[in-house]
Amino acid sequence: MSNDNETVEETTAEAASPVTNVYAPPPRGTAIIEVRDIGKRYGNIIALSDVSTSVRAGEVTCVLGDNGAGKSTFIKILAGAHEHTDGQLLIDGEDHTLSSPRAALELGIATVYQDLAVVPLMPVWRNFFLGSEITKGVGPFKKLDIDFMKRTTKSELSAMGIDLRDVEQPIGTLSGGERQCVAIARAVYFGARVLILDEPTAALGVKQSGVVLKYIAKARERGLGVVFITHNPHHAYPVGDRFMLLRRGKSMGDFPKSDLTLEDLTAMMAGGEELESLAHELAETMGADSAIAQELKADVT
Repeated sequence: MSNDNETVEETTAEAASPVTNVYAPPPRGTAIIEVRDIGKRYGNIIALSDVSTSVRAGEVTCVLGDNGAGKSTFIKILAGAHEHTDGQLLIDGEDHTLSSPRAALELGIATVYQDLAVVPLMPVWRNFFLGSEITKGVGPFKKLDIDFMKRTTKSELSAMGIDLRDVEQPIGTLSGGERQCVAIARAVYFGARVLILDEPTAALGVKQSGVVLKYIAKARERGLGVVFITHNPHHAYPVGDRFMLLRRGKSMGDFPKSDLTLEDLTAMMAGGEELESLAHELAETMGADSAIAQELKADVT
């Protein structure tokens, strides 16, 4: 009888441990991911070409660009959803071709997409462990370890600075920023070394965007390498350590923060040549003295 009890206890203890990858977090500043002249072709169509940057432990790499710039293609390569066709993808210094999101997860690369894979009517703790539920017991006596999952959800969210009233509340009752933060805490708990965030502030107001930026900084403090995809330089600059700009599938450069001011970043994102051309067209059609033409001219200057 005692042997059976020992077996049950061992199974419970094993099930109650988090599912994490086998890679220990590297020292801060170590390059976890390096991409060198990476590209993606679909037949004759070139979606991405000659893109180079790095993702380092304890740093935030911001990838900026307008719609159609190639941001989605780039993160799908890092996330394992698409295989690159050109260049090199180095992870821990070794050349890799990621064939699936599972392959990326096994290397400690987790992606939080903009639409978030959550079930709105389920409690926060169920969403936190969704697809990776912890069980206890053996055989027909196996059941969900609800107490462990609730405690763990509460403690992990607290470690990220998220103080929820009750982990039993449906996740759909949380704000957009809070849901993003639960997804970030979940990825950290399940062993992510690199966290890819796909436009996490795109659909949020000013206050909620600030909440998400705060937790991006928290993830960086915990030693993760963060890839922050955005089209907003005012969101990227406060938390970013490195900035890679994309335009029409090509890199405009990869810059450390020390080489750029917010004004430089904004100007590069706006596209000086496009603004100048637009200001010239408006001056011709609306008159050089029109308020809009004058405003655009001032922006170019």
